[in-house]
Amino acid sequence: MGVVNTEAKIFACTQSTALGENIAKAFGAKLGNVITSTYSDGEFQPSYEESIRGTRIFIIGSTHPEPRNLMEMLLMIDAAKRASARHITAVMPYFGWARQDRKDKPRVPIAAKLVAKMLEAAGATRIITMDLHADQIQGFFEKPVDHLFASTIFLPYLRSLELPNLTVASPDMGGSKRAYAYSKALGSDVVICYKQRAKANTISHMELIGDVTGKNVVLVDDMVDTAGTLTKAADLMMERGALSVRAICTHPILSGKAYEKIEASKLEELITTDSIPLKQNNDKIRVLSCAELFAEVMDKVHHNKSISSKFVM
Repeated sequence: MGVVNTEAKIFACTQSTALGENIAKAFGAKLGNVITSTYSDGEFQPSYEESIRGTRIFIIGSTHPEPRNLMEMLLMIDAAKRASARHITAVMPYFGWARQDRKDKPRVPIAAKLVAKMLEAAGATRIITMDLHADQIQGFFEKPVDHLFASTIFLPYLRSLELPNLTVASPDMGGSKRAYAYSKALGSDVVICYKQRAKANTISHMELIGDVTGKNVVLVDDMVDTAGTLTKAADLMMERGALSVRAICTHPILSGKAYEKIEASKLEELITTDSIPLKQNNDKIRVLSCAELFAEVMDKVHHNKSISSKFVM
């Protein structure tokens, strides 16, 4: 009998090619060869240009809008399954559609659950992701999910700033758990923003719970989309006497006029990761790479080693 091939190979979807190259380099491997053919009507077909039979493969791809990004991940997984890959791990630094994790009103989908089922139906045997919008999304899967925390990237940077009178803030009530975790790690106070929305992405009112007078504030969130909440919170805190306001957001979706809002706001800086590539440069945005974090976890997964240290603040 032949020896079972346990080689690990890394591939990237087109939207995450740059991050995929950095992860592969940190992993100590070359990014695998995939070509994508596109038809005139926009239909596309990814193709592995090397044998993956019997291997463990990691497919790197964030599934931020547009929907093509999710579809490409599904097609890459399906192609790997049909090419007899032994293990297929979907590495999704940003797990898209996660804001739809429950029915918040009648007759709406639970998109996060649907995406989980599609990934499993396509053939994914494991998921590696970072800072899900809601922790319970892990329960939508029947396959193992490794949910990493970007705090392992952000905390060393924050400590290096040596900010006096540091206070951690949550931009909304839903993020209070995350803010408390950061405050515990940093030994700081916590303040919470209470907001009311007129509709999605539109804030009608915001109020501050806690005192920021004379404080250097760090807002903590899992994603920044239109940047409306962050910039409004930063401006409010500066009005209430804060010395400075920074923001930490793992996933830089940055849609609409987000870049302009950040530039015009009183934010000192927005600290984020490269889970989603930036659309444009901005002097206020500092990107900390998550490549080494994912490479380390992928290596441990491949060699069946514990990764529990990456689940801790």
